[in-house]
Amino acid sequence: MDEQTEQDVVDLLTAQHEQITTLLGQLKSGHDDKQDVFNELVRLLAVHESAEEEIVHPVAERAQFGADQIVEPRLAEENEAKHALAELYDLGVDHPDFDSKLTEFADAVAAHAAHEEAEEFTLLRRQYSVNQLTHMAGSVRAAEAVAPTRPHPHAGESALANLIGGPPLALFDRTRDAVRDWSRSQER
Repeated sequence: MDEQTEQDVVDLLTAQHEQITTLLGQLKSGHDDKQDVFNELVRLLAVHESAEEEIVHPVAERAQFGADQIVEPRLAEENEAKHALAELYDLGVDHPDFDSKLTEFADAVAAHAAHEEAEEFTLLRRQYSVNQLTHMAGSVRAAEAVAPTRPHPHAGESALANLIGGPPLALFDRTRDAVRDWSRSQER
């Protein structure tokens, strides 16, 4: 078995949190390919949050009585993050306010990830077997494969909203990504 098949959902999501932190650090430090790094951050955050909303949060809510006190604040944070990320996306990396808004966004994302790791991920490890968590990682990967690649803050943050709205939005986003990438390849 390869490492990816053995990886459980907590390890998978924690690794993605680390990738997100790295990309935010590159953006804040003025990386040469700022637009490309931002595009990768937007894609990673969009698929990561969609999969959490569709798979992880509903499972965590079923883990034990009172888990909604852990999950509900995470959903609210994710909704705020979608709006902030959409605003950053609309501004563009060259806008004079981009860097200051990115700093605020990065702080909120770091706090959100810390809450998830300390509360929700701990709950998952306590309530579910290694086999169940490994199976969940596969479900998260499948959800990410068909998730939108941009934030859609008005689509909602529930599992149902992601299941209904996610596939058409993902198709639209992935088509836009392909056109953007093709256009850039023609400019070079």
